[in-house]
Amino acid sequence: MNPFQTFKGLVCPIDRTNVDTDQIIPKQFLKRVERKGFGACLFYNWRFDENGNKKPDFILNQPKYTGSSILVARDNFGCGSSREHAPWALQDFGFRVVIAPSFADIFYNNCQKNGILAIRLDADRVDDLIRLASQDRFMLKVDLNQQKLTADDFNETFDIDPYQKEMLLKGLDEIAITMTYEHEIADYEKRQAVIQ
Repeated sequence: MNPFQTFKGLVCPIDRTNVDTDQIIPKQFLKRVERKGFGACLFYNWRFDENGNKKPDFILNQPKYTGSSILVARDNFGCGSSREHAPWALQDFGFRVVIAPSFADIFYNNCQKNGILAIRLDADRVDDLIRLASQDRFMLKVDLNQQKLTADDFNETFDIDPYQKEMLLKGLDEIAITMTYEHEIADYEKRQAVIQ
């Protein structure tokens, strides 16, 4: 994972509740096991018609949102099945941050473990972000260390679990964090060998 400290990106609003993981990455694309290449399939049934042509009315197909890297949505984002492919698809498409009032727990944890910062904000502040992003190209700065979101017309703080924050700031997944204790683990193993 790449370390996440400060980041400024274009906001794309998905003004829907209960966006489930099958909408984020439909089941027919789950046969692959590598983490790359899923971005092309993100929101596939919303982005493309039955012939594979882009639907011009879907927000990610609009030129105004080309290059979006911050996704804002409504309650219960990432509900449904626990597929890790959903954050892989978001990340591969270019999203580094997802903001919503609430997330499905497994999806939320999968985001943090894969280097996507998932931020819970009050619904009224999400309303503000969706309004601002719908009016014009809206850039938002995310400072993970200070836990702040800032723009010309928007300032807010957010909460995050300290362990997840450390993982993201250092760019380490759970295995990499465990390996930072390699010497302690080796010492423990030596002591256990002596006991036996």
